[in-house]
Amino acid sequence: MSNSKESSKSNQDKKISICDVMKEDTSRIIQKLESQIPSNFQQYSDLYTAYLHTLEDVFGTCYISEKEFFEKLNIDQGILTAYQKYSNTLTETYLNQIELFSKIKEQNIQAQKSNLEVYDNFMHSMMDSYAKFLSAFNKTSVSWFNQKNYENP
Repeated sequence: MSNSKESSKSNQDKKISICDVMKEDTSRIIQKLESQIPSNFQQYSDLYTAYLHTLEDVFGTCYISEKEFFEKLNIDQGILTAYQKYSNTLTETYLNQIELFSKIKEQNIQAQKSNLEVYDNFMHSMMDSYAKFLSAFNKTSVSWFNQKNYENP
């Protein structure tokens, strides 16, 4: 019986802070999310790779099944050369666009990281100011409260 009384008394003696609860729980959630990042990236990478290989296989299958058909058509080499130049031009355009899009994404992410850094610095500055204000307010209110209690016993 005394053990349960002691444990309930020690639980009552231990003060819980709402700020500590929120910070600790938020930190635990963020750490869990951070631990999932490598796995999530790998999963999406594997999915994207499988998707690209499937597309490549589709065109490979078309090549095997249609090669004989197109060869029987005996298309003029001049037309095929012109088609090859056209296809190469389109391919180069797509490759350049992929490269440009990749650079744009990189710059966008860099800008977002920079914005987060500015926001983080701003929040730290605001929290420092808030802490100083709260400390000064607490000192003033405690002083005021003590004066009122001594004046009116």
